[in-house]
Amino acid sequence: MAKEKSKQLRVTLLKSRFGRTPGHAECAQGLGLRRRHQSVLVSDTPENRGMIATIGYMVRVEEA
Repeated sequence: MAKEKSKQLRVTLLKSRFGRTPGHAECAQGLGLRRRHQSVLVSDTPENRGMIATIGYMVRVEEA
C-alpha cells in the first residue's frame, strides 16, 4: 500500500496567547504555537481544523 501524502497547513500565531480564555490558549498550545509570529506545519485533520476555527481570530492559515 502506498501512503497518501497528507495535506499540511501552515498556521501562524498573530496575537498573543496571554490574556485569552483558557480554552483558546490551550488550543494554540495544542497546535504547537508558543510565541507571536511563530509558524508551524500541522496536518489537515478535522481535529486541527476545529482548534484553528476556535482561535481563528488569533492565527493566519495557509496551505503548505
